[in-house]
Amino acid sequence: MADVFTKEQRSEIMRQVKSAKNKSTELKLIAFFKENHITGWRRNSKLFGKPDFTFPKHRAAIFVDGCFWHGHDCRNTRPKNNADYWTKKRERNINRDKFVTQTLENKGWTVVRIWECELKNQQILEAIKLKVNGKVERE
Repeated sequence: MADVFTKEQRSEIMRQVKSAKNKSTELKLIAFFKENHITGWRRNSKLFGKPDFTFPKHRAAIFVDGCFWHGHDCRNTRPKNNADYWTKKRERNINRDKFVTQTLENKGWTVVRIWECELKNQQILEAIKLKVNGKVERE
């Protein structure tokens, strides 16, 4: 089935997808940090790979990866239209994520990757708290 939008319309729609201040990922994790009195985190780091959050004092980087864009099949959302393009796009993202993680770890950083879907579950949020335990400061 062909796309119902023109190439220009689709481009405009995709341009609206933001990688920063995303309500389902970054803003939810900020709220989690605040609720749990986790301090010492920074955003917009110039660190390689552009982590969503860093804890510079502890050399910890946190990435919140969108499930669709980074290849998590939690919702089984694989587009049927232009499938080759999307498969290659996701593979490039996955490979880049591995490279970024390895590069940061080689430089002495602890890297934590969290799936977007994990932020919807309170038990997972508790597990995240354990993942970063010892890497963060509390007020």
